[in-house]
Amino acid sequence: MSGWRRLPRAVWALGVVSLLMDLSSETIHALLPTFLSIELGISVVAIGVLDGASEAIASGLKIVSGAWSDRSGRRKRLAVIGYAMSALSKPLFVFANSLWPIAAARAADRVGKGIRGAPRDALIADITAPEHRGAAYGLRQALDTIGAVLGPLCALAWMVGSQNSYRLAFAFAVVPALIAVVVLATAVREPAEHRAKVGKGPVSWRRVRELDRGIWAVLALTALLTIGRTSETFLVLATVARGLSVPNSPLVLVAMNAIYALAAFPSGRLADTMPRVRLFLASGLVLVAAQLVLAQGGSIATSFAGLLLFGLHMALGQGLLSAWIAALAPADLRGTAFGLLHLTTGVAAIVGGVVAGVCWELGGPALTFGVAAGVAIATVLLALVLRRVLTPAA
Repeated sequence: MSGWRRLPRAVWALGVVSLLMDLSSETIHALLPTFLSIELGISVVAIGVLDGASEAIASGLKIVSGAWSDRSGRRKRLAVIGYAMSALSKPLFVFANSLWPIAAARAADRVGKGIRGAPRDALIADITAPEHRGAAYGLRQALDTIGAVLGPLCALAWMVGSQNSYRLAFAFAVVPALIAVVVLATAVREPAEHRAKVGKGPVSWRRVRELDRGIWAVLALTALLTIGRTSETFLVLATVARGLSVPNSPLVLVAMNAIYALAAFPSGRLADTMPRVRLFLASGLVLVAAQLVLAQGGSIATSFAGLLLFGLHMALGQGLLSAWIAALAPADLRGTAFGLLHLTTGVAAIVGGVVAGVCWELGGPALTFGVAAGVAIATVLLALVLRRVLTPAA
């Protein structure tokens, strides 16, 4: 608990903003797979492409917004714009009746996410002491994930209370998103001295190429890991296929995110105190175990065991990657470096989404999660190969 008190108030405020926005997003996201496949009759491959494409849009914009935050020195302004755009996209889900309106709503939401992500992560690094950055990212991730737990629970409550009305649940999700924007605009202050460290002009491609080779190693690992990390859509569909009722499908994300939320802050503190390569290897091995469990046929209980492992993997890995990038990047390229991290994640997400969708059509959950486990094993092996490059940052 004492580690929490060492963190700046702005980090806490950013965490609350993340909680509220994720509460909104996950209320929608928990219901979207079954809404698309059952209510609208859209194929699983299309769902996989939609998932990956939406993330790719966000990630492509993150490098632009990250570089712009380095150039302008005004990271908060970009974060406010991004959160506001995501909030304004939520009402579109209420009225969608086919794939294309859903795609437009997802794209608008993810454009907002793309604008805000890198500047926000760079801002956390700017205002947090280096020895506490892992804890800061872990705290933000923990609060974000609490929102991810509350979102599906709210979705479940609305589905039960409204006799399975998807649109009422989507309408509820608009409210916390708007509150998040207000909190960010009023409770987070960007100190002027941090702007002075950045905002020194355009970011040149030459300087980007000269980034520490450890950053490029982290990006390579991130790409492979993301391909091997099956999206939440397929976690929901797999558990429903094994007997979980559709109205109870939000419990899939509740189970995974509950572990994620509980473990995120302690895992972030570990990123400040132990070699980061070892923590990454642990995260990768837990992902392998999760995918292998999910690849097994059988009961709903087996699926939930895999989901708990999946949540632990996310807790171990997400704050770690952010702390790694923050440690390796110079202050005036920090936004750009985070943009590269998110771009890598997004491109890998669309590849992983397509691969998972095709595998699902060909062989169902067993093939989908079996292939993902193989990719996760390859990620662990690559981390061992790159250990010497990564060790100086550990």
